[in-house]
Amino acid sequence: MQPRRPPAPALLLSLWLLLSLALRAAAREHPDVPARPPAAAVGLPRGILQLAARTALHFFNFRAGSPSALRVLAGVQEGRAWVDPQEGCEVNLVFSTERYNPEEEAEERLGKCSARVFFKNQKPRPAINVTCTGLIEKMKRQERDYLLYKQVKQLKSPLDIVSIPDNHGHIDPSLRPIWDLAFLGSSYVMWEKTTQFLHYYLAQLTSVKQLKTDADGIDFDFTVLLHEFSTQEIIPCRIHLFWYPGKPLKVQYHCQELQSPEEASGMEEASAMAPTELSNF
Repeated sequence: MQPRRPPAPALLLSLWLLLSLALRAAAREHPDVPARPPAAAVGLPRGILQLAARTALHFFNFRAGSPSALRVLAGVQEGRAWVDPQEGCEVNLVFSTERYNPEEEAEERLGKCSARVFFKNQKPRPAINVTCTGLIEKMKRQERDYLLYKQVKQLKSPLDIVSIPDNHGHIDPSLRPIWDLAFLGSSYVMWEKTTQFLHYYLAQLTSVKQLKTDADGIDFDFTVLLHEFSTQEIIPCRIHLFWYPGKPLKVQYHCQELQSPEEASGMEEASAMAPTELSNF
């Protein structure tokens, strides 16, 4: 009995080509299956999950357009991130929130959100899709918003405000509605300016001017100080806000970029679309 001959080189090449074609055909039949593996940690900014959660909340607060519905981050439960050097960084995560200004301790303070955040390389204004549950009831939120609206509308004398909070970090209860409106308008600015490496926090409100208007809404000019974490810079921003309960929030702003004064000449304007339908909202 003669020993079996090894396969000819031509036969091996044919089998290899057939296998390659089969794999390509399978990929075409399932285009929705992502072909990206999780990014290596070296390509991800430190604290990217917390950054994405806070950015999603800036967007959520702005789109909600309600001082009574403001939320802040309580903690990140889970998340995954991918980096594409040509496209940017995508983060999918689940996180818990708490009410920014709890009025009644007996109420449930915690909520839960899931979000997808996409940072386009180092460009600002990340794309966000966020859904939240465990929020304040819609009727109660509307009542509180309208009460705040009446309180601010009844202010007769010009506001003489040095800073909120004061130098000891205290916010006078009578000034809380003004601070909450400033936080609401600043949420839009912080979302617009955030990148995967730069993120902001409202540090202080330094001036307020209430503008007279024939419309029913509240018209304010604010000057705020935003704290940028990675550079530790304090950035002054002037914000013009128009708000009426239940209506889309309108914001104009201009920020002084300390590290590059030539960029400080621009102005951004935004008018929010109808508030996104959010769970339990």
